[in-house]
Amino acid sequence: MTRPHAPHRRRALLPVEGLESLRAAVRLALTVPAFTPAMLAAAPGVGGFMSASAVTGPVPTQVRRAAHSPVPAQGPAGPVRDADPDLDAEETGVPAEHAAVAAIVTRAQAGDPEAFGELYDRYVDLVYRYVYYRVNSATLAEDLVSETFLRALRRITSFSWQGKDFAAWLVTIARNLIADHYKSSRYRLEVSTADLLGSTGDRPDQGAGPESAVLSSLTNATLLEAVKKLGAEQQECVVLRFLQGMSVAETALAMGKNEGAIKALQYRAVRALARVLPEGFSI
Repeated sequence: MTRPHAPHRRRALLPVEGLESLRAAVRLALTVPAFTPAMLAAAPGVGGFMSASAVTGPVPTQVRRAAHSPVPAQGPAGPVRDADPDLDAEETGVPAEHAAVAAIVTRAQAGDPEAFGELYDRYVDLVYRYVYYRVNSATLAEDLVSETFLRALRRITSFSWQGKDFAAWLVTIARNLIADHYKSSRYRLEVSTADLLGSTGDRPDQGAGPESAVLSSLTNATLLEAVKKLGAEQQECVVLRFLQGMSVAETALAMGKNEGAIKALQYRAVRALARVLPEGFSI
């Protein structure tokens, strides 16, 4: 496989939190005899961290040009209101943890091109990873990610908070674009494990010695190879819920399912991972 150029490769690497989250979930399944869905949902450090680092590079030209085009400050339910920090989550419908993003979205809905650029910077790595894992092509991933943000910009006034992060809305757009491209909604984790993890030189483990870093890398590689043996829906759930760090609600929105179905799906996926790992595997 041809490796993507350095910026693409850095963007494709899994966030460290995602790998730790998946390892924590599988560790529960391996070590707790009476492992239940409730335990998985309540476990600290499992899913929901939503790590979206800022991209190092310019916004694509077509997205930048579109962002500077007039955006109507009129959504389907009326004019967009300015964010009011004195309003609580119950009044605005925006969860408190998403208040900062909500303020940026409000500015973008009012036609502020710089605001949409901030949303791009915040979420492009996350969207790129989601797309790249499925298409295994840096060029195609860049094209689909650009189209994702173009569509998001065109539809920005239709976005409304429903207890989910803005990223879940972007992933839904990207998911539909990939399905259109392949004429199939089947999810496969196609990209190589090496490209997901990078080398130890790419991702230094601060505070860990070389032996510990090598063992951790081998553990992560074995775990990701096991993920590829899961069914299509289980793979997608694991990637979104654990590796990407989305909440149950956000994963449900992105996959077009209800939250109960996602809780059951993630539980079955983690149990399946524990079964397909090599005998005696220590995590």
